[in-house]
Amino acid sequence: MATASKKTVEIRSFMAREDNAEWVGNLWDTWNNQRAEKMASWAETDKFIFAVDTTTTANSSLPWTHTTTLPKLTQIRDNLHANYLSSLFPNDKWLQWLAYDKNAAKAATASTIQAYMENKTREGGFRNVISRLLYDYIDKGNAFAMPSFEARYKDYMGEKVADFIGPVLVRISPVDIVFDPTAAAFDKTPKVVRSIKTIGELKRLAIDNPDERFWEDVVSRRLNIRANMANYTNTEWNKASQYQVDGFGSLTEYYQSDYVEILEFFGDYHDAQSNTLELDRMITIVDRSIVVRDVPVPTYSGGDLIRQVGWRLRPENLWAMGPLDNLVGMQYLLDHRENMKSNALDLKVMSPLKIIGEVEEFTWGPRAEIHIDENGDVQELAQGFNDIFASNNEMEAIEARMELYAGAPREAMGVRSPGEKTAFEVQSLENAAGRIFQEKIIQFEVFMEQCLNDMLETSHRNMDMGDVIRVIDNDLGVQQFLNITKEDITANGVLRPVGARHFAQKAQELQNLTGIFNSQLGQIIAPHTSSVALTRFVEDVVDLRGYEIFRPNVAVAEQQETQALVNQADEDNMMESAEGMSEEELAATVSVPQNEV
Repeated sequence: MATASKKTVEIRSFMAREDNAEWVGNLWDTWNNQRAEKMASWAETDKFIFAVDTTTTANSSLPWTHTTTLPKLTQIRDNLHANYLSSLFPNDKWLQWLAYDKNAAKAATASTIQAYMENKTREGGFRNVISRLLYDYIDKGNAFAMPSFEARYKDYMGEKVADFIGPVLVRISPVDIVFDPTAAAFDKTPKVVRSIKTIGELKRLAIDNPDERFWEDVVSRRLNIRANMANYTNTEWNKASQYQVDGFGSLTEYYQSDYVEILEFFGDYHDAQSNTLELDRMITIVDRSIVVRDVPVPTYSGGDLIRQVGWRLRPENLWAMGPLDNLVGMQYLLDHRENMKSNALDLKVMSPLKIIGEVEEFTWGPRAEIHIDENGDVQELAQGFNDIFASNNEMEAIEARMELYAGAPREAMGVRSPGEKTAFEVQSLENAAGRIFQEKIIQFEVFMEQCLNDMLETSHRNMDMGDVIRVIDNDLGVQQFLNITKEDITANGVLRPVGARHFAQKAQELQNLTGIFNSQLGQIIAPHTSSVALTRFVEDVVDLRGYEIFRPNVAVAEQQETQALVNQADEDNMMESAEGMSEEELAATVSVPQNEV
C-alpha cells in the first residue's frame, strides 16, 4: 500500500494543477454543465437535420415498419442559409468605409482602407467563415467569432515567401465556448473558450509566430509526461486522476494521444492570494493543469474581441434560440404522419384476412386458389382510403407553417401567393413578407460589421512592416499593386458591410419613388425635383458606380461634341470639293442672296 501511495503522489506531482488553471477548469465545467439542456436540444436538432431515416431520431421509438423522414427541416435550413448569404454578399461591392472626420473621409484614405480589407477578406477566406457562422446562426441560434492575425509562408525555390499576412476571422463553435448566461450583456461576462490542437499544430504555432514560443514548453512537457507514463500502470493513473478531459475516455488515453486541450479565459477575476481584482486578462491553460500565458487582453480597448449574434434573443438568458428550435416537434409530426400513412396504405392494400371455418392453407395473392369446406369463408378486412388522402393536405399545411415560422420570405423565394398582382403589389408583398427575414439578417450584418472592424484593429496592432495588395482599378479595369503601411490604415471611422441593409433599403426607396411619380402627386412635385440628384439616386440603387454612365448634363455636352464633329466633317467635305475649281465655278456653286450683299 505504501508503494501505491508513493506512486500516486509521484503522478500527482508532475500533474500538479496551478491555481489559475484549477479555477478556470472548474469554471468551464460549471458553465458547461449549466447548458446541458441546451446541448441536448442542439443534438436533437442535428439528428433531424442530417437524418436519412427515422432510426436515428426520436421517431425511432414508434411502431411503424416504414422509417421515411421528410427532410423539411433540412430544406428550411438550406433555404435560409442560401438567402442569408446572398443578401450579405449581393455583389463584390458589399464593403464600405464610413469616415468619422475629414481626414478619414479623404478619397485616398477611404479607398486604401477599403481596398486593403477587401483584399484580406478575399484572400483570407472571410466569405467561407461567414458561411459556417450562418450555419451556427441557423442550427443553434448562436454564432461566435474573433479576429486573428496570420502570417503564412511558403517555400519558393529555396526562399521563404509570404503567402498571406493579415487579419482573418476565426469561427468559435457554440459547443466550445461557455460564459455566464445571466450576465447583462455578452461583452460584460467572462468567457472560457476550449480548443483541441495536435502536438504538430502547436509546434507550427511556435515556429510561425514569435509571440507564441511558449508552445514549445507545452510540447516538451507533454512528451515528458508521456515518457513517465511507462513507469506506472493504468490502475495507478486512474487512482491518481483528479479531473477528466472532455471527449476522452480517461486521463491516460488523453495523455497517450497527440491532442492537447486548451482552455482560454477572457475577462476579469479576483486573485484570492493577493486580494486584488485583475481586469481584462487572457489566461491560457493546457491539460487543465498548467498556465502557459497570463497577459492583459491585447486590444486597444482592453476588452476581448469575441463577438456573438443570436437569432431569437431571450430577455434573461444570453443563449439565444434558433429558427429551427420550435420546428423540431413539427418535423417529428411530419415523419409520424408520413410513416403512419404508409403503414395505413399497406394495411388497406394488403388487408388482414378473416378466416371462418375450415380453410386449407393458401397464399394470398392474384389468381390464388382457396379451398373452403362447408360453412367456411375468407373475408378481407378492408376500409376506405379517404382518411389517408386527407392527411396529405394536412401535411402540406404543416410544411407551409414551418416555412412561415422560420421567417422565410415565400414571395422572395418564388412561392407566389394566389391572385393577380401588379409589379408594384408584388414588390410590396415581398417587402412585407420579408420583414422577419430582413430583421434577422440585419442582426447578423451588425455582428459582421463588428468582426470586420476587429479585424482592422488586429491588423493595425500587428502590422510591423509594409504590405503589398492587389486591387482592380474601377476606371481602367486593370490590376494594380499598392504598398500599404500601418499609417495608411490609421483613420477614424468604421468598415460597414452594406449588403442586406443597403439593398433592401434602396429597393424600398426606389419602389416608393416609382409609386409617387406614377401618380398625380409626381406631376405636382416635378418642377421642384432635381434631375441631377435623382440621377445620383438611381446610380446608387442600381449600383452602377465606376462606369460613369450618369454625369450632370453629360448628354448635352456629348451631343454638342457630336454636332461639332458633324459640322467639321461637312466643312472638310466642302473644302475637298472646292479644290481644283475655277473662280467662276466656285462663284456659281456658292450663291449669295442679294439682300445679304
